[in-house]
Amino acid sequence: MRTASRAAIACAAALWSFGSGIGLAQDESAKTRADFLRLIDRPRVPLAAQTSMRRDSELYAAEHFSIASEAGERITGILMSRINRSELPGSTIARRPAVVVLHGTGAKKEEQVALLRSLADRGFVALAIDARYHGERAHSDDSIADYTNALLQAYRTGRGHPYMYDTVWDAMRLIDYLIARADVDPARIGLMGLSKGGTETYLTAAVDPRVAVAVPVIGVQGFRWALDHDAWQARAATFQPALEGAAKDAGQANIDAALVRRFYARVAPGIDGPFDAPAMLPLIAPRALLVINGDSDPRTPLAGVQECVASAERAYAAVHAQDKLGFYLQPHAGHVFTPIAELVALDWLVKWLVP
Repeated sequence: MRTASRAAIACAAALWSFGSGIGLAQDESAKTRADFLRLIDRPRVPLAAQTSMRRDSELYAAEHFSIASEAGERITGILMSRINRSELPGSTIARRPAVVVLHGTGAKKEEQVALLRSLADRGFVALAIDARYHGERAHSDDSIADYTNALLQAYRTGRGHPYMYDTVWDAMRLIDYLIARADVDPARIGLMGLSKGGTETYLTAAVDPRVAVAVPVIGVQGFRWALDHDAWQARAATFQPALEGAAKDAGQANIDAALVRRFYARVAPGIDGPFDAPAMLPLIAPRALLVINGDSDPRTPLAGVQECVASAERAYAAVHAQDKLGFYLQPHAGHVFTPIAELVALDWLVKWLVP
């Protein structure tokens, strides 16, 4: 057994103490975590961190950084914090809470800078990274094409997990980096993601106990619910070219729910089954979790979101942590993150991470 596998199983065992979810026995909850960690596991390599100063306003200390995620793959990111001019030169660096931001499909870390500044203003060390095939990690000028091509190749070969799961691994490696930094409090690390990044946020928090607070934004949905209720089309449209390639391989003229199920089974096994949101959200309890969604978001249909939240509510009630579960439904909103919702998210992070 590889060292990484032993570490994954140990991590899952540690998570056992966080309680069971949605009526599952504790051993079943631990098994779900261990199964997911085993699925995404790969040989660990040294982080080999590289950092350089990044130009920003005089209010913020900003860095560009990169770390090794696995052999041949580096995570690129931006880290920002508010400059504290009251600190004396040579004094001990104060450890601060940290929040990681995961972007959505087609975006990149630079687009999160305004949010990073807002987080830094509230006392956080704030980070945003490029997902694979995005930003600095794109293989061409067309990150969407790079990303969907990677999904199609994973479907055809059964190798790799570019849809969601690779970013969960990257986020866990990023936490490895954060807890080694002198300016970060390892007990106060939050994770916040938008759309694709929102799904990656709750998946990571479900299997990594070092995530103290999770805020998935427009990313929580029941993948199985959407397939069962003919509401999968808007989500599938985010990787349409990959599905078109899969349909062509199968000799199909049209994309249907059966094809999407087969696609998920190859590219993100279990995303519409044992690793779907109704099963994974409860595993975050009793740590703080805030779900943010639009009330009319076609990519995250409301009825499916409500089923996911209901599962989480039962788990949080079982461990008497109802105050640590929040659900903000953006009124008259589709697949967007509204300014009011952003304030709600920031307040939640401050409440649970800032003393």
